[in-house]
Amino acid sequence: MSRTQSILRHAGAFLVAGLLAACGSERLVTPVIAPVAPTTSVAQADARLAAVLAERAAIEARYAEREVVCYGKFFVTNCLDEAKERRRLALAAQRAIEVEAEYFKRKNKVDERDKAMAASEARFQAEEAAAAAAPGAAPKTVSPVPALRPSSVPGRIARRDARAAQAAAAAPAEAATRAARAAAFEDRKRKSEERQRAVAQRKAENDAKRAAARAEKDKAAAQPAPVPAR
Repeated sequence: MSRTQSILRHAGAFLVAGLLAACGSERLVTPVIAPVAPTTSVAQADARLAAVLAERAAIEARYAEREVVCYGKFFVTNCLDEAKERRRLALAAQRAIEVEAEYFKRKNKVDERDKAMAASEARFQAEEAAAAAAPGAAPKTVSPVPALRPSSVPGRIARRDARAAQAAAAAPAEAATRAARAAAFEDRKRKSEERQRAVAQRKAENDAKRAAARAEKDKAAAQPAPVPAR
């Protein structure tokens, strides 16, 4: 090996070692998340929460694009770590905005409720004070309580029981009527079947007679004619 080749080889080795050391020592400086400006209205809180949702989607999209770029680089792991750290910091910043906006909305709701309760209490105290300071008023005339209308439930129950009793009393007669109708139907059915059998029997007898007559006629026709005497 020539001296020149040896120098080049060592120089290349030093260069690769230097790159590895530089990449290994490269660290993403973690920035400090800036404090979130206080929210001043419910509308602003709602707008901030909506913006957080949109920005989170954009952060995830940028991270996905960065992953594709990292896989095309030589030092894939370092690139991916840096992309993940940037994504984490961006999401943390959005989370801080979300927490502050949600806290404002909860606090505003509690404040509004307390204000309403305080106003209601103040009105009550004012009415009590006015009533105590006013001269004695004439007693109010109490209107007589109207008489209660009689309940219709007992009447409905009585009518229902009467209908049930009437149906129970009529049940035997209805059952007898149904039985008589069934018996009459069976009798008509039996007579109809008997007539059909009689008609079928007469037809068979007539058919037999006609068949016997045709047989006799055919037999007579089959016999040879007698030869006249000379």
